Amino acid sequence: MRRITRIATVGIASAALALSATACGGKKSSDASASPSESGQKSAAIAYDIGGRGDQSFNDAAYAGLKKAETDLKIKGAEAEPTDGEGEADKVQRLTELARKGNNPVIGVGFAYAPAIKKVAPKFPNTTFGIIDDTSVTGDNIANLVFNEEQGSYLAGVAAAKVSKTGTVGFIGGVEVPLIKKFEAGFTQGVKDTNPNAKVLSAYLTQPPNFDGFAKPDLGKAAALGQLDAGGADVVYAAAGLAGSGAIEAASAKGKWAIGVDSDQYNQAGLAKYKDAILTSVTKDVSDSVFNLIKSVEDGKPTIGEIRYGLDKDGVGLADSNPKYKEMADVIAAVEKAKADIIAKKITVKTAP
Repeated sequence: MRRITRIATVGIASAALALSATACGGKKSSDASASPSESGQKSAAIAYDIGGRGDQSFNDAAYAGLKKAETDLKIKGAEAEPTDGEGEADKVQRLTELARKGNNPVIGVGFAYAPAIKKVAPKFPNTTFGIIDDTSVTGDNIANLVFNEEQGSYLAGVAAAKVSKTGTVGFIGGVEVPLIKKFEAGFTQGVKDTNPNAKVLSAYLTQPPNFDGFAKPDLGKAAALGQLDAGGADVVYAAAGLAGSGAIEAASAKGKWAIGVDSDQYNQAGLAKYKDAILTSVTKDVSDSVFNLIKSVEDGKPTIGEIRYGLDKDGVGLADSNPKYKEMADVIAAVEKAKADIIAKKITVKTAP
């Protein structure tokens, strides 16, 4: 598998482990060698979101789907990284290059790719474009891979309320955008439905158009320390991409619980030092969504339109990799009941706070 561009490593101590899979480099898309498709082998491509591969979260989940496609479908995979402070034109160029080289599908990892896909997709009608976490851009060759993040976050809220001894828990959002508001809404509702007297502290690391809140672990660490120390929280849930690794580090240092996001972060190698502090993680099956789209193209029947993954399809959920979590019978029972009630539509989870 070949990576087309690389993002510079964030030079801070708290990110060292989380960035273990992301190397420094100034290689540009124009420097890339011939794509696998040019040698006659079918290929698919993903363009990463802020933080790039090695975030131990969202982007790594997408990479896992591409890697599975390489193994199971015998295709070649191409990857393209974001650059610091890039604009829409950079994304347009990146997607255009991936499509020109014959990759099919071309998948933008994250809602930030919506404007670029809107411009590029019509120019390549025979290429399927996928976009994760966005439904605003549609077309005859566009697949919208979306998730009920609020449902998984509700389960995290139930778990947080059950394990909290102080009655105060924290939510940290990377950037205050509607998508992350879904995480906050579900989490807060789950906490309050479980313990009406509980207190939820909420904080956002940055405001758009500044998206550093998805990329800088030091911001996540500082916010989590504030909630754990001054706020009295003993559980923190961060929906902040790479920045969330800082929140996990902070919880570990304080002997408190952290709840991961997107990937099962207990099993992420870059977070192994802090894994005992990761109670659970809200998972999004980004991996399967990427693989399934690639397979549909390989099968000659490209999937287009909205493809939604919720609790009913195990598209979102709550990981149970931590042995300590598995021992919490009352917590697991409460989470399973909540899951069943959401699937049965006895509980409607809010998508905005």
